[in-house]
Amino acid sequence: MSKDRADGRGGPDTEPVAELRGLRVETGGKVIVDGVDLRVLPGKVTALVGASGSGKTTTGLALLGTYPPGARVTGEVRLTAEGPAGYVPQHPAAVLNPARRITALLDDIARAQVRDLPRARRKAAVRERVLRALADAQVPDAEALLRRYPHQLSGGQQQRVVLAQALLLGARVIVADEPTTGQDALTKRLVADQLAAVAARGIAVVLLSHDLDVVRAVADEVLVLKAGRVVESGPVERLWEAPRHPWTRALLDARTASGPADATAVPGAVGGSPEPVLVVRDLTARHQDGSGGRTVVLRTPELQVKAGECLAVVGRSGSGKTTLARCLAGLHRDHDGDVLLDGTPLPRSLRSRDRAQLASVQYVFQDARAAFDEHRPVLHQVARTAVRLRGADAHAAGAEALATLERLGIPEDLAHRHPGRLSGGELQRAALARALLARPRVLLCDEITSGLDTVTRRDILATLTGLLRDRGDLSLALITHDLDTAALADRIAVLDAGEVVEQGPARRVLTEPAHPFTVSLTETARRLEVGVGR
Repeated sequence: MSKDRADGRGGPDTEPVAELRGLRVETGGKVIVDGVDLRVLPGKVTALVGASGSGKTTTGLALLGTYPPGARVTGEVRLTAEGPAGYVPQHPAAVLNPARRITALLDDIARAQVRDLPRARRKAAVRERVLRALADAQVPDAEALLRRYPHQLSGGQQQRVVLAQALLLGARVIVADEPTTGQDALTKRLVADQLAAVAARGIAVVLLSHDLDVVRAVADEVLVLKAGRVVESGPVERLWEAPRHPWTRALLDARTASGPADATAVPGAVGGSPEPVLVVRDLTARHQDGSGGRTVVLRTPELQVKAGECLAVVGRSGSGKTTLARCLAGLHRDHDGDVLLDGTPLPRSLRSRDRAQLASVQYVFQDARAAFDEHRPVLHQVARTAVRLRGADAHAAGAEALATLERLGIPEDLAHRHPGRLSGGELQRAALARALLARPRVLLCDEITSGLDTVTRRDILATLTGLLRDRGDLSLALITHDLDTAALADRIAVLDAGEVVEQGPARRVLTEPAHPFTVSLTETARRLEVGVGR
């Protein structure tokens, strides 16, 4: 991707399409954004990076005139662009109506834009606009996707649908909040290319991201935030080559330290016992299609998670990774075959599993916000797991929950807050703490590091691998698109189009892949890491 993609648009003398001057946002007595200045230029990608809770999302949403409830806002927000501002949220399921098919969600937007056409031409025009937007958002097999409901899509597919909505609206400014969260290297590259293509049409893009490889590949300017303040800003290449602030250097160093070339960078990677704790045999999973039929989305003849082992399951969005994890957890009942825990078949439905079985297999969701009750404090919800699944008394459960949350980087003041007052990354860590309170045999982690900055991701992975080292009875299944994370596993299983196409020791799969899809995945990840195409 070229730095000159906008044909000279967005230079220093160009009028910004949006601008923040001295933005300060305070809520509940806490300052979450403090004195942020930001110029958003047409045809340019401006990236905001920093830890979870640093103020990236609050700053981005200010461009849309949206603030946390009860927030006290000072400073100036100026918008000059004609047309709406589009928003692609970190958790796309929150803005997709679960009761409507994707075709209905997109048709509504397109229909409003063709009202001046003759009635006979409207239907075809709506379809053309919808399919073009989906293609621009890098959505494969759009016709099949249009028939599905949001819950039948992977997180990456949901994000691309929301991006298609923004493109359909004709937005002149698009705020993309972690648009590559939970996506494989191939899809990340496509999203990066798409953001560059959007900017090439003169649209301003504000990218809020923890994914520094994507930031380097696509951004023109970068602002580094820490505790609500901009600690450093400048052209992306200058920040990468000569970072001036210690926090910028820490973010870049943590990214380098967790790469696949050094699988021992995060301490605690272990070799598992030969005894399998969880076994999948002849698993065939299906989804309901739009015509009332059932479509096979996953076939897994055999897969094992051994005691004390970390198994990483990688593949593209929509390849069946999350469906596999949901089958293991009893959340997806429409499947044949067996899931065995210590040789005993598990009921297909979560509702049919007893308390010990529920505690033994715990699921940490990709969309942590949707997994919490917004009306109860986080600490109460984390502690409740120990009460319900282990029979712990409330006082002991609360103390254990607080200690676990603090170990994962959630201090006591945050633990007592309601979920809406925590960032997405903070909620992911809280969700992990809640699962650990069950003291599981198998921990299913679905993209739990995808919304975290590099420093926090390294710490979370160190915690997980430390748990594997210290608890010989815990096994870990990592559902991930991130090959840096997968490199820390003992073994990797690669899914493509619902099939396990390759599995084996992690280092061998990443350095000497045998299947063409794995080769493509690893090569694309390496190109992204070095920012090829700028």
